[in-house]
Amino acid sequence: MPYPDLVSSPESSPRPQSLMLTFFGIHVLGRDLAISSGSVIDALGRVEVSEEAVRSTLTRMVGRGLLERHRQGRKMYFALTPRAVSVLQDGYDRIWQRGAANLDWDGQWTLIGFSLPEAWRRERHDLRSRLTWGGFGPLQNGLWVAPSDVDAAALLGDLGLDAHLRVFRGTIVKPTEVATVLETAFDTAAIAADYQAFLRRWSQPGSGVADPLGSQLLLHTDWLELVRRDPHLPAEHLPSDWPAIQAEELFHALAQEREASARVEAERTLDTLRLR
Repeated sequence: MPYPDLVSSPESSPRPQSLMLTFFGIHVLGRDLAISSGSVIDALGRVEVSEEAVRSTLTRMVGRGLLERHRQGRKMYFALTPRAVSVLQDGYDRIWQRGAANLDWDGQWTLIGFSLPEAWRRERHDLRSRLTWGGFGPLQNGLWVAPSDVDAAALLGDLGLDAHLRVFRGTIVKPTEVATVLETAFDTAAIAADYQAFLRRWSQPGSGVADPLGSQLLLHTDWLELVRRDPHLPAEHLPSDWPAIQAEELFHALAQEREASARVEAERTLDTLRLR
């Protein structure tokens, strides 16, 4: 399953690995292709990632089981592994299927309680990181909640902590209010601020870079990292001017605007190897 350390923090510029994952998601996901190292260097160089950083990121992603090498003559090509496909398909689904705003919430919550030995600091960190990735927030000590039907076994099963977890599904009843739970478990102000920052960055004339491949890459990476941090809270319990809706409309408009020229440039410049 995807892992939370594959995305940048909201305060940082996109890391080379985040940009590279987006690049492979746009140009390789769903196709039996590998892309030459030279093409990856050229594409990321358009957004000011150095050749040295690209080469070290390619090596690191191979080591992490995200890319695999294919040699063709003197050239090296890189293709997605099944793990990378899972990561990128998760991103594709969040962008194009789930949407930024949770407009049809059914009122169901998933609750996960846990108690780990105090010495298990790494396990505690891994669990909390994975819960955050899965859209959970801390309601109180040892109890995390998500306003959705989460497959906890798929999300947490490989951590080896099943004996220490208790998973429930249910609804909120009086006197507890949904708004109170949302305010307690999630930093809604910070989430809104992330969307507002996206709107400010990409509403400016000439936002991104002039190069079509580079502009598409920056736009998609920025949006994907944003929706991956978003726990997809129910819109009916958020302020009426919740900025996710406007930000998503802007992203879709800009993505469509850039798609044709980026595709032409990709066909012209990318050196690919068909695997089957």
